[in-house]
Amino acid sequence: MLNLPNLLASLRILIAPVMFWIILNPQIFTDNGFDITWNYYFASLLFVLASVTDFFDGYIARQWNQMTMLGAILDPLADKMLTLAAFLGLMVMGDASPWAIYIIIVRELFITGLRTVAVSENISVKASWSGKIKTVAQMIAIGFLLMHWPFGSALLWFAVFLTVYSGLEYLWGFKQAILKEQNA
Repeated sequence: MLNLPNLLASLRILIAPVMFWIILNPQIFTDNGFDITWNYYFASLLFVLASVTDFFDGYIARQWNQMTMLGAILDPLADKMLTLAAFLGLMVMGDASPWAIYIIIVRELFITGLRTVAVSENISVKASWSGKIKTVAQMIAIGFLLMHWPFGSALLWFAVFLTVYSGLEYLWGFKQAILKEQNA
């Protein structure tokens, strides 16, 4: 159960609250004579490092045939902890739209609930490409927002659009899986 992919997902889980704390406490840099941008750089560095582990844990698990039930639980949990820590930190600091963050959180909770129902009914609904693209779009938006780069808000709303779209696609796949199950 403790393999490299699961360790990488666990590392993401550990990085998320540290990054959240850094986003919420820019004074750790400014009180020590550093410019506020060092806060942005450090939070962004942690976010990028954690995001890279997301790619590698999945890749390694598939290539080395190390997919486990623990990994199936840890990976999406780590993803959500990381993105929600960044989004909530950015929202609290006034750098991200509360409505955009609300929509993203509601979608994530809804799909998590739907996945729980699917598992309890032995229904397999795989993650779609739109869900993977949604995750990448969210990560890019977070990077732009953390660094206070132009177009961060526009990228956030694009990520919201993809988040809603992928949620609807997942809901459609769940409905199709139920219909297939009923007709079997």
